[in-house]
Amino acid sequence: MRILAALGLLLVPVLAYAETKPAMSDPAILHDLAPTGTLRAAINLGNPVLAQAGPNGPAGVSVDLARALAARLGVKVAFVTFPGAGAVSGSAGSGTWDICFLAIDPKRAEGIAFTTPYVLIAGSYLVPDSSPIRTLEAVDRDGVRISVGRGSAYDLFLSRSLKHATLVRAPTSAEAVTAFAQDGLEVAAGVEQPLAAYAAAHPEVRLLPGHFMEIPQAMGLPVGRPAGAAYLADFLAWAKRDGLVRRGLEASGQDPGLAAP
Repeated sequence: MRILAALGLLLVPVLAYAETKPAMSDPAILHDLAPTGTLRAAINLGNPVLAQAGPNGPAGVSVDLARALAARLGVKVAFVTFPGAGAVSGSAGSGTWDICFLAIDPKRAEGIAFTTPYVLIAGSYLVPDSSPIRTLEAVDRDGVRISVGRGSAYDLFLSRSLKHATLVRAPTSAEAVTAFAQDGLEVAAGVEQPLAAYAAAHPEVRLLPGHFMEIPQAMGLPVGRPAGAAYLADFLAWAKRDGLVRRGLEASGQDPGLAAP
C-alpha cells in the first residue's frame, strides 16, 4: 500500500517521566492503547506547531505527550510519521497506529475517538500583497482559488462553509503554500503560525487580519476502544493540569499560550 510505504517508523526508548503516575497493566486498557505491546503514535509533521522533524526523530509537544503516555502505561513508544493530517486520518482503520494527534472534526470523528483539545490554534489566510482582498469575508467570492492541504482541518471546514470560492488541494499544507506562490492562486489557507512565518520571509505576500476558524487539536484513537478512550481522556486532563502541554510547546519554540485551558 502506498500509505504503508510512505510511513517512517522510529522506535525510541521510553524516557523516565517522574511526573506521570506509576505504570499500570490493566489488560483492557493495554489492549486498546498498545495492542502490539508498543504504543504506536501517529505524528503529523505537516503541523510545525505540534511536531517537528529532527536528526534524532520527531520532536514537539505531540511527541512529548506520546512519550509520557507510554511511560505511564509501562510500554515502549514508536513514532509513525506522516507528511500531513489527511494521511493520518485516512489511515485510521489501517492498524498502523494506536494514538494520533489531530484537529477535531465531525468527519474524522466517524473513525477516531477524540479527547478534549490540548492545543488551540487558528486557521488564517495568506494573500499576495497586491491583492484587493483585505478582509476574511472578501475571500469567499466567485473566481477566488484557495490553496489548502488535502484532508487538513481547514480543508474539511472550508469544504462545508464556502459558497463561492474554489478549493485547490495540494498533498500537504507546506505544498499548498508552494502551489499558492508558484501557480498565482488568490489565497492560501493554513495554520496561522507557519503562514505568518512565510509572510515574514516573503514581503510579496501578507496575512489577512483575524482568523476564519479555531482549530482544536486533540489526541485520538480508533473508535471502538472504550477502555483506551477513557484512559486517554484522563491522561490528557492530567497532562494539561500538570503543565506538560505548556512545557512541551515552549521547549519546541512554540507559544505556550496555545495550550488549551
